[in-house]
Amino acid sequence: MDIVITVAVIIGAIALGALVIHRLNAQRDERVTEFRYSDAPPGLGGRGAKPRRWRPTGGSSDDPARRGRSG
Repeated sequence: MDIVITVAVIIGAIALGALVIHRLNAQRDERVTEFRYSDAPPGLGGRGAKPRRWRPTGGSSDDPARRGRSG
């Protein structure tokens, strides 16, 4: 009798695990179909936006304070 109960519990655990995996896969499929991978993410400029260029904020290489640090 104990073997029958043990086998039934194991089969029930396997069935419950299969059900949980099936539900998780269904949720993931719904999320994948809602998200469009071919679209650009919101907030990014795309082709029309020009990239920002780096500009120095001030000072020069002749600045004595900068020369003291370099060597």
